[in-house]
Amino acid sequence: MSKSEEGENMNKLSRIFSRSGDKMKRGRLISFMIVIIAYVIIEALLKTGNLSSLFKSLLVPITCYVVASIGLNLNVGVSGELNLGQAGFMSVGAFCAICVSGCLAGSVTAAVPRLIIAIICGAVLAALFGFVIGIPVLKLQGDYLAIVTLAFGQIIKSILMNTYIGFDTDGLHFDFVECGFKLLPGGKMLLNGPMGATGTQTISNFTFGVILIIIALLVVYNLMFSRSGRAIMAARDNRIAAESVGIPISRTKMLAFVTSASLAGAAGALYGLNYATLVPNKFDFNTSILILVYVVLGGLGNMTGTIISTVVLILLPELLRSLQDYRMLIYAVVLILIMLVTNNEWLRNKWKALISGKAKGGARSE
Repeated sequence: MSKSEEGENMNKLSRIFSRSGDKMKRGRLISFMIVIIAYVIIEALLKTGNLSSLFKSLLVPITCYVVASIGLNLNVGVSGELNLGQAGFMSVGAFCAICVSGCLAGSVTAAVPRLIIAIICGAVLAALFGFVIGIPVLKLQGDYLAIVTLAFGQIIKSILMNTYIGFDTDGLHFDFVECGFKLLPGGKMLLNGPMGATGTQTISNFTFGVILIIIALLVVYNLMFSRSGRAIMAARDNRIAAESVGIPISRTKMLAFVTSASLAGAAGALYGLNYATLVPNKFDFNTSILILVYVVLGGLGNMTGTIISTVVLILLPELLRSLQDYRMLIYAVVLILIMLVTNNEWLRNKWKALISGKAKGGARSE
């Protein structure tokens, strides 16, 4: 091959990489713009009183599920590992934040600092659980990994349903299976076994949820487009080839798994402090599947699609509530149709051809 041909090939490669880089930057920009524009519109509706109480109550849960879905998409879409324990990590973050907030209620009276501390503690504890569980779990692949993470979620739920934590002037009290301690006057039960957390001071708000979404996007996008992110995707695409060039597979998989668990813990912390009463049964197997549905319908590795699908699929049952008995039937049919359309290559090609035809027509008219 002559030098001119080599130079031409290098120019072609540079153009390809520049186009892909521009596409990635465009995707990141769209994600942030969607979140910011949606926040501005919703805040305007809240201040003018044009948002119903039903949709007001859904604002914080939507932000929590968006953050958890972004974290799971990092694990499933970017790393390629099927994780069915995301609800378990959310429960760890939720009840950790509730306990931290309850303990700090007397010393840190301001809601904002207490919320920040509780979210950080929930995210750190969930990341620690993710690291400990990831050591044996990430040696597995495929269905076996999914089964083990599913079992982890069920174990965490069972442990929380048998845990009793109280707080009084003598400090924290802890018991398991049966509550064997008595609190002093003025003490508070933080976690009461199957009854969960009751009497929690609700300090979560929509603004913090949006900030958490932006932080989650920053973390995931920076990781995806970093050297570690490229190593994670290389290990996903071809494990043997990645090992042959010296990529530490276990370390890269662990990084994605722990980051995903941390984001789920932060989402759970915000979710837990949004309700006065929360039971461990809320974070069951169905919740993990629901978050996985948001990720799959939004597109694996597509954070913008994940945000949109999460919001739409949470709002859809509420919008169909007037149909009563047919509400969940219509919801299921819509899910099936979306799944068929998004996974139909013929329809995708037709859509791309239609878009490109419109673009060429607009260029000719100019």
